[in-house]
Amino acid sequence: MTEPCRAPKLVVPVIDRNRCEGKEDCVRVCPHDVFRMAALTERDKAALSFIGRLKARVHGGRQAFLVDVDACHACGLCVTSCPERAIRLERVE
Repeated sequence: MTEPCRAPKLVVPVIDRNRCEGKEDCVRVCPHDVFRMAALTERDKAALSFIGRLKARVHGGRQAFLVDVDACHACGLCVTSCPERAIRLERVE
């Protein structure tokens, strides 16, 4: 297992729940185990748009979740691998 990055975080991954279709590409490509697949909670589902809820239902109600954002090295592999463009790296203020 790699050690978490000790440099100050400048960017972190953010998942757009309305775009994520749970295809797991981010989980597979991330060399630092930042993502995991999990079932959406009722609260997660309630926060989705109508289209987002439809997509979630069609794709089994599972999406990618950030489980270790401190391990992220901002390499961008998750961003480029996501076919739905549901992940972006966002600047930390």
